[in-house]
Amino acid sequence: MAICSATAAPAWPSLPALTGAVLEAAATATGLRRVIAIEPPKAAMPAHVTINDWAGALAQGGRQSGDPAAGSRAIARDALACLIYTSGTGGAPKGVMLSHRAILHNCVGAYRLLLELGLGDEVFLSFLPLSHAYEHSCGLMFPVSIGAQVYFAEGVESLSSNLVEVRPTIMTSVPRLYEVMRQRILLGVQRAGGLKARLFQRAVALGRQHYEQPLSLSPLDHVLNRVLDRLVRAKVRARFGGRLKAMVSGGAPLDYEVGLFFTALGLRLLQGYGQTEAAPVVSCNPPSRVRLETVGPPLADVELRIAEDGEILVRGPLLMDGYWNQPEITAQTLKHGWLHTGDIGVIDDGGFLRITDRKKDIIVLSGGDNVAPQRVEGRLCLEPEIGQAYVAGDRRPHLVALVVPSDAFIDQWAIANRQPADLAILSADDRVHDAIGQAIKRVNRTLSVIEQVKRFTIADAPFTVANGMMTPTMKIRRHTIRDHYRERLEGLY
Repeated sequence: MAICSATAAPAWPSLPALTGAVLEAAATATGLRRVIAIEPPKAAMPAHVTINDWAGALAQGGRQSGDPAAGSRAIARDALACLIYTSGTGGAPKGVMLSHRAILHNCVGAYRLLLELGLGDEVFLSFLPLSHAYEHSCGLMFPVSIGAQVYFAEGVESLSSNLVEVRPTIMTSVPRLYEVMRQRILLGVQRAGGLKARLFQRAVALGRQHYEQPLSLSPLDHVLNRVLDRLVRAKVRARFGGRLKAMVSGGAPLDYEVGLFFTALGLRLLQGYGQTEAAPVVSCNPPSRVRLETVGPPLADVELRIAEDGEILVRGPLLMDGYWNQPEITAQTLKHGWLHTGDIGVIDDGGFLRITDRKKDIIVLSGGDNVAPQRVEGRLCLEPEIGQAYVAGDRRPHLVALVVPSDAFIDQWAIANRQPADLAILSADDRVHDAIGQAIKRVNRTLSVIEQVKRFTIADAPFTVANGMMTPTMKIRRHTIRDHYRERLEGLY
């Protein structure tokens, strides 16, 4: 395996800052004996710690004699492989104990799943932090297990150029990234206008029809669809490097419209589902039988069951051994061999799992109606004016929302109205509120009465990892947002 071009994304600490924090902690670890540094560390290390540079470590490894795999064969499959802390969207993070058995089960399951794609010399573009179970298993351990190349993206803003540079064959990421990429593509089409825009829209429409109602395409539609594949879809695929076999989405629910958008443009998007406690992959759509509205059937040797209250239960060799030093919480989560996921879902007749919401996130309106906020938030974020959204309304008569306008909308509005592109300033402008309000009205027309957002307010700043309102995998931390904006949200009623 080759690991190339490793730098930190802007959403996380810079490389020097991260190095300083790691070395400071390492200096206090009495059992530490060696540090391998890609760049010379500036901080002084204790006398008992040996510092090796990257080139020296590679040279030393090449001089090793004997069987390099002998040590690994002595490790029991059930032995603890790693501790991974959950993102903590609903509270304090917990240390998940994952065995070699659990991680290997995920690797084997992914291998069987992707065999349909004709696995060969695969190239992965890694975007998410490796401290997250999704990227740890799917973006590192699985590529290692099949001898693939792994490239690390330079950051969010560099992702487009990294895709063209690396030309990955497989890409794993979270729904938020695909939402952002969709918005950027649509913005580019809007700016191009004219014939290019019309051809693009026709390609998406025909691609959608081909997925949802393939038998409804006329002979002329089939011919036009093939022409548009060369004129439009081939150019889109080239922007993703030109050799993508599949993009995999996990870590949070993917909106159906986002999945359909990329599918209509000829990019295979496989949605999966999992949790850190399951190493983390539980299920995924197989390439030959994609159902965009689902997260696919379970991996081999994984059992799924839906509890009486709708909660998804999981059993199999992929499960964690428990939470580090938290036996009581472990007993609440693992019951009789079943992982209680906290997610609500249904299993269709074909064995495919569909996630409807988080058990703890369900909003119960004062009239007794249950609303899944993630569904509403996902719809809101499809509008070009809206970048992020948080929906509230528990024990209230209707829903309200906290909205972060999209960067593209802010930039366009600022230029058109000769205002600084500053959210703090623009959020107080009534005309900005009117534009966001029109976007919400469009969304409300697609929702049931109980799902509609009646009032909204604009956030002071985007939800980010740095301000604690997002996890490293770009899921919003509901409790943090709720606590920070509690007064403004209650003022909407």
